Amino acid sequence: MAVSLPIPEWQDPQADQPARVVLAGGCFWCVEGVFRQVAGILSTVSGYCGGRAEDANYERVCSGTTGHAEAVEILYDPGQIQFGQILQVFFGVAHDPTQKDRQGNDRGRQYRSAIFFVNDAQADMIRAYIAQLERASCFASPIVTEIEPLVAFYPAEDYHQDYARRNPHQPYVCAVAKPKIQALAAIFPQYEKKP
Repeated sequence: MAVSLPIPEWQDPQADQPARVVLAGGCFWCVEGVFRQVAGILSTVSGYCGGRAEDANYERVCSGTTGHAEAVEILYDPGQIQFGQILQVFFGVAHDPTQKDRQGNDRGRQYRSAIFFVNDAQADMIRAYIAQLERASCFASPIVTEIEPLVAFYPAEDYHQDYARRNPHQPYVCAVAKPKIQALAAIFPQYEKKP
C-alpha cells in the first residue's frame, strides 16, 4: 500500500547528524530496494536490530523469537536528502506502518515496523511526523511503528545485500519489492535517483 504523504511540518537539522538511520518495515529486501533508488542515499546495508549479537542470523531471526527486526542501515548525504524526506518515503512507499508485527503475508516480530533512532532529534521528529500523519488521517488505521534507540546493528549475510537488484526475477521480489520500488517513482519522483 503506497500513499502520497506530506513532508514533515517540523524538521530539526540535528536529526541529520550523523546522517544515519536504521529502518525496519518488513522484509529488508523491500526496504533496501526502495532506498537504493533514492537520490542522496550513500549506502544501504540489510541486517538485524533489537536482539542479541549471537542470535543475529537469518535462520534464528526467521523464528520470530529473537527480538530482532529485519532492518536496513542507511547512510545519506544531507545536502541531497534530509531525515524528514527519508521518513516521508519510509511511511509512504517502503512499507505499511499500520500493520502490527507483519507486512502482508510476512508475519512475526521480525517484520515489525520500527525506526531505530540514533539521536534525540530523530526521535522527536519521528514522533512529530507520526502525530502529523494521524491528525491528517493519512491512513485508515492507526500507525503502529515502534520508535527505539539504536543499540546495535548487525549486518545480514552477504547474500541478502542488494537482493532485489541482484535477483529481479525472484518471485518474492517481483510480487512484493518491485511494486514498492515502482511506487517510489510514481509517488515521489522528486526523490528518485536520475540515471
